[in-house]
Amino acid sequence: MHPKRVRGTGRARTVRRTIARGGAGVAEPLNDAVGGWPGVRITPMFGRWGYFVGNRLFACFPLRPKEHDLWILLTLEDQARALKTPGITPHRRFARRGWVECQVDSREALPRALAWLRRSYEFIRTQPERD
Repeated sequence: MHPKRVRGTGRARTVRRTIARGGAGVAEPLNDAVGGWPGVRITPMFGRWGYFVGNRLFACFPLRPKEHDLWILLTLEDQARALKTPGITPHRRFARRGWVECQVDSREALPRALAWLRRSYEFIRTQPERD
C-alpha cells in the first residue's frame, strides 16, 4: 500500500506563478524597468526579488503583491538625502550599511523608487566583485 500523497498548503503555487510572470502588482513594472539596465540580474531569493549587478546585491522587493517595502542600498550620503524624502525610512536591520526602505504601494510611487534605484545601481557598478 502506498501512502497517500499530501500536497502542501500555503502560498507556494501562487509564488511560483508570480515568479513565472516576472512579478505581480507593482513588482512587474519595477522588474521590467530595472531589468532593462545593463548588467542587472533579477532573481528570487528568500521571498524577495533580488536585484544584482554581477554578484553584488543593490536592492530587493517582495514577491508577494501585498508587501511593498523596497530595500535599496545607497552610499551614506545618498542615504541621508533619501531619508528626507516622504515614504523612505532607515532599513530596520541594515541602516548603518546604507540600506533604506522605500514604500512602493502604487504605480505612482514608481518614479521616486526608480530614481533611488538608479543611484544605487550606479554606486554598485563602481564596487569590486565579491569573492
